[in-house]
Amino acid sequence: MRVEDMKGRTDRYEKSILLIRILVGWVFLSEGIQKFLFPASLGVGRFAKIGIPAPQVMAPFVGAVEIVFGTLILIGLFTRLATLPLLINIAVALFTTKLPFLAKHGIWGALHETRTDLSMLLGLIFLLIVGGGSLAFDATYHSRRTAKPI
Repeated sequence: MRVEDMKGRTDRYEKSILLIRILVGWVFLSEGIQKFLFPASLGVGRFAKIGIPAPQVMAPFVGAVEIVFGTLILIGLFTRLATLPLLINIAVALFTTKLPFLAKHGIWGALHETRTDLSMLLGLIFLLIVGGGSLAFDATYHSRRTAKPI
């Protein structure tokens, strides 16, 4: 394989990681913001409706987690670390909102309803495995730490 071909593959791979980071980070960031903008339907009201304990505390907490860690993933800073609280977040969301939906509406209804959550789960697992890529602040930080003084 030629060096030019390998460089092209690497560039596409790094751009693909960037696209996954933008997708995952943006969804969590926007969902977190919406918990504050629309508290009755997406924040405290929704948390109370589905039976989350202390919804007045948990909804803003979850919104803040989604905003902070979604932003970190979006910009590629502490990418792998930022996936961990969001993996917990999405796991809780799946168990509290989607499993009851499965019991009520069957497998096809649940698969339809969980498509975004499952996509976010897989995107987070991907980023946990590969990191933020070379187009992330992580890479800039890492390259500065490993650069040898002349």
